[in-house]
Amino acid sequence: MSNPSQSWKYFYLRMKSKILSYIKLARLDKPIGIYLLLWPALLGLLLASITEGYVDYENILIVIIGSILVRSCGCVINDISDHDFDKLVQRTKDRPLASGEISIKSAWILFIFLSIASLSLLLITPPLTLKLGLFFAVLIIFYPLAKRFLKAPQLILGITFGSSALISYSLQSAIFTPSILILYVGLIAWIVSFDTLYALEDINDDRKIGINSTPLLWGDNAVKIANLLHTFFLLSLLIISFVNSFSIFFYLIIFIMLVLFYFQNQIARQEKFLEAFKFNNYVGMIATLGLSIEVFLI
Repeated sequence: MSNPSQSWKYFYLRMKSKILSYIKLARLDKPIGIYLLLWPALLGLLLASITEGYVDYENILIVIIGSILVRSCGCVINDISDHDFDKLVQRTKDRPLASGEISIKSAWILFIFLSIASLSLLLITPPLTLKLGLFFAVLIIFYPLAKRFLKAPQLILGITFGSSALISYSLQSAIFTPSILILYVGLIAWIVSFDTLYALEDINDDRKIGINSTPLLWGDNAVKIANLLHTFFLLSLLIISFVNSFSIFFYLIIFIMLVLFYFQNQIARQEKFLEAFKFNNYVGMIATLGLSIEVFLI
């Protein structure tokens, strides 16, 4: 007869291992992607708060929860689509699906669960937000496939990730101003820029297995073009500050972002591309801090 305490211990360890595998599949153990989706979303919401003249704190909570759910959902569908490729890439070969830690069926179940949770969140938002959310949800599914036939799949990621600013803006305002459109275009440029740095980490593996990326498209000019796109993002913030008559403090924020951009470029020059990519978390954080001060303190 088996020992009940041993049976419970085995059950506990098995469930713990399973839960940790699901956490890894949704990349909750690597929250950098959540942050890089959250900052654009908060920028859009804060810009709407400046336009409308008030802040709805419930919307901030919706944006935070939404960023976690959507990013996790995107990671799962990406790994389902790419699990055969991930086995061949040094950086991704140990992901749960690629290593066989989780089955495809289990991954689909998690994706459906996260999709239902995301949709449930959308259902409590205004009609415009719901429509925008459903429209851009299609791109979340489309992006993993884009690597197979688009020369610059990072553009699809930029359009998708950047849409979080439009969606969050619509939570508070149904009137889209030139400022939010300028911000959206700037965010697309920024996201393409930092995802190009991310893709440079895998450029040799991507070339071998036939996956498209901007580094492969731009070749030796990849970092230069990424820097130009990053500069365009900073310029978009500068234009928004002029249009909305921001305080002189926001120009200090842009100066700090220029300093961060300089250090990021120094890291990229050393070909530490993953570090340079992660550095963009600070860029988004400082931009959000600057806009938060304009909303709450000035």
